[in-house]
Amino acid sequence: MTDTRRERLARARLYLCTDARRDRGDLEKFLDAVLAGGVDIVQLRDKRLEAAEELDLLRIFRAACDRHGALLAVNDRADVAYAARPDVLHLGQGDLPVPVAREILGPGVLIGRSTHSAAEASAAAAEPGVDYFCCGPIWPTPTKPGRPAPGPGLLDHASRLETGRPWFGIGGIDLGNLGEVTAHGVRRVVVVRAITEAADPGAAAAEFAARLSEVSL
Repeated sequence: MTDTRRERLARARLYLCTDARRDRGDLEKFLDAVLAGGVDIVQLRDKRLEAAEELDLLRIFRAACDRHGALLAVNDRADVAYAARPDVLHLGQGDLPVPVAREILGPGVLIGRSTHSAAEASAAAAEPGVDYFCCGPIWPTPTKPGRPAPGPGLLDHASRLETGRPWFGIGGIDLGNLGEVTAHGVRRVVVVRAITEAADPGAAAAEFAARLSEVSL
């Protein structure tokens, strides 16, 4: 019997956000490499895309995720998620309210939340309809220009929450600071540049996956 999405989410440790890699022209090769390396969830994140463009790209992401047994996430847009039927819709604090997104998508699609403060993390840990949440950015990151970084203190807060929901650290995480991140109670991470800009993205993903596997969930 195939594992449910929530069972796969519960085991997930490594979540990758990437654009469509149009500057490199290697999207399919890249996706196969990082998913084979151990990425559990992959999200297409590119706010410049029109809906039709995003749907076309998501078909490539879907095929790669199916080849490797990974979860596919759509960023922000419930309308795109309704059309693409991914495994996950990830919502920021300024996006559609969770009940509205859940009404659009039904019970089968997982919903994640971005949180940037202790209050937001506490709310996401208990909010009906939320399946996981992300805490950060831990450090300033060019992927979110101008957003203050709440720092490791937010991770300490999240690690003390009494929630059965998975949560991820995000924001400036690389192999050099991963040990510091896990020391604050993080067991799952969202990564962008440390994999997308690596000379060998597959090897970088494999190293993240190996090191995260050493930390018990």
